[in-house]
Amino acid sequence: MCGITGFVSKFDLPKDNLSKIINNMSLTLLHRGPDDSGFWVDEENQIGLGHTRLSILDLSSAGHQPMISSSNRYVITYNGEIYNHANLRKEIGESRKARKLNLSWEGHSDTETLLMCIEEWGFEQTISKLVGMFSICLFDKFSRTLYLARDRMGEKPLYYGYVDSSFVFSSELKSLKEFPNFNNDISRNALKKYFQLMYIPCPYSIYENIFKLEPGHFISISIDDVLSAETLKKKIKPYWDLKDYVIENNKTSKDYSSDEKYLIELEDHLEEAIKSQSIADVSLGAFLSGGIDSSLITSLMQKNSSDPVKTFTVGFEEAAFDESSFAKDIATHLGTDHSELFVSSKEAREVIPNLPHIYDEPFADSSQIPTYLVCAAASSKVKVALSGDAGDELFGGYNRYFWGPKLWNKVSWAPFQLRNFLGYSIDSIPSYGWNALEKSLNTLSGRNINKIGNKVSKLSKGMRVARNINDLYISLISEWNDPDDIVIDDFNSSNEFFSVLNTDGPYKNSSLNMMYKDSLTYLPDDILCKVDRAAMANSLETRVPFLDHRVVEFAMKMPLNMKIRDGRGKWALRQILYKYVPQSMLDRPKTGFSIPVGEWLRGPLKDWAEDLMDEEKLIKQGFLNHTTVRQAWILHLSGKNDYTSRIWSVLMFQSWLDLNS
Repeated sequence: MCGITGFVSKFDLPKDNLSKIINNMSLTLLHRGPDDSGFWVDEENQIGLGHTRLSILDLSSAGHQPMISSSNRYVITYNGEIYNHANLRKEIGESRKARKLNLSWEGHSDTETLLMCIEEWGFEQTISKLVGMFSICLFDKFSRTLYLARDRMGEKPLYYGYVDSSFVFSSELKSLKEFPNFNNDISRNALKKYFQLMYIPCPYSIYENIFKLEPGHFISISIDDVLSAETLKKKIKPYWDLKDYVIENNKTSKDYSSDEKYLIELEDHLEEAIKSQSIADVSLGAFLSGGIDSSLITSLMQKNSSDPVKTFTVGFEEAAFDESSFAKDIATHLGTDHSELFVSSKEAREVIPNLPHIYDEPFADSSQIPTYLVCAAASSKVKVALSGDAGDELFGGYNRYFWGPKLWNKVSWAPFQLRNFLGYSIDSIPSYGWNALEKSLNTLSGRNINKIGNKVSKLSKGMRVARNINDLYISLISEWNDPDDIVIDDFNSSNEFFSVLNTDGPYKNSSLNMMYKDSLTYLPDDILCKVDRAAMANSLETRVPFLDHRVVEFAMKMPLNMKIRDGRGKWALRQILYKYVPQSMLDRPKTGFSIPVGEWLRGPLKDWAEDLMDEEKLIKQGFLNHTTVRQAWILHLSGKNDYTSRIWSVLMFQSWLDLNS
């Protein structure tokens, strides 16, 4: 895990200044790679490539980057892990031997493997062979071509675009801001997407003319071309397309004759992914929350390990948000070497001022706070941690996958005007009414039902706006349904990009289409972004076995009843996990990785929030509709509405703006 950055300058920069520029850009990424750093410049062509290294495989200088190929043709700076690189070395060796060509290796890093693969097969064929997570920049000296590529599911970040007429790229935006004359405007279009989704979706970034490379895509550009941000789009191509895979699979595949065959093959795929992702020359562990996904990953890790797996969880002083006891019970049952970090509310809140710097652009998933804390705990003992991320998106873990279609089936018969009226009627019930109902239901049932008001509000909002099932889905994943109500935009924002959210999806089933869309949007742009930045801020590498593309492809061909059955999600994962952990330890309501932000905003964070949302300040900045913001804030403070997520989105933008103004 590392940081990469670089540029192809169209400025007439002094040749002796190139090294200083790329070094300054690299220095901003030292948290991503504190073990080593380097840069390479081509003074004649005004190119700079930079790298910071978190050493995981081949800790010697033989893994130093940027790395030049043995033929001297290619230069690479690369971030990630290629899990099948040993197999690729073997394949190259056999190919060279068959052609009676010599082959020698300087070390055993996957970076050297990448370069040799590119020498052997070319760039595009090489990336299609890779099993792993990566963002890659390669410069071909002979053809004067620069290549960028990002892994299939978007585990590793990669920004690219233009500062004036110079092409720039990096793992994080903060590096690009070190390039001379950076003055890119804030993108109002991206800001609208942010307030709708609580994250900025690919390919947008918060800045005009700077973009995120889409997962499963690559770019090849001649350094002699003078391109604009608009024409650059034509240079982007997919090397792996999940939609094409799903469509082709739907045409040719047949259901297995029994559940057991699906379960056996799924477990085999997961074990293979975990084994390949457990290879490292440094200490390795796993996050363990006590939920289905992390418990399954940990169980399979421990099954194939002769030593206790190091596991990590974070606990909170608020009992309603603390699930550390569940994780401890599972760790004890599995026999892992378990570590718990208990934090107070004060310690959790102390992370908040650092969030704008860590995330580089507005990001409003408040679980970023506990994610940062558990990464900090893990980084004190290991350099690599496996996680259970992506289990929800691939195997039906979110409520919207079953409640959304159920609701639509019950209300779609009614005229839109009637659904609209019913939605407003339900939404008029104040949050304290739902809180009282929630308390009563918990008392009567003995269960931990939580956030019922938020869930009902989401569904009622969907009833108000939905004209079809996809409208309902978009409503369920949106916070501010109409971002034009909050973002002031009279600035002729850049054109819209295509969004998979607005398509029907490749499946006939609406629940499967929701999972598919989440896997291409919410997963890389929220979940994986959250974990990458939190982990890298602590110089920790995270690996996600569920995102081995062979696991993803198999999950996408599984029928719905292997994912959702008897009103519960992740059925297949549960059946496998029950082999290793008693069902009684696992069957409890899903609460998520949450903290009491809403209450903090009415209490210890109130003054901080009030300062950021000061009416005069909002008017002077000119980005947000001050009336809309203040109205939501007042209603939240009154307790009549729970607008935690809306207020948090405003605060994360405002605090980011303060840092970057």
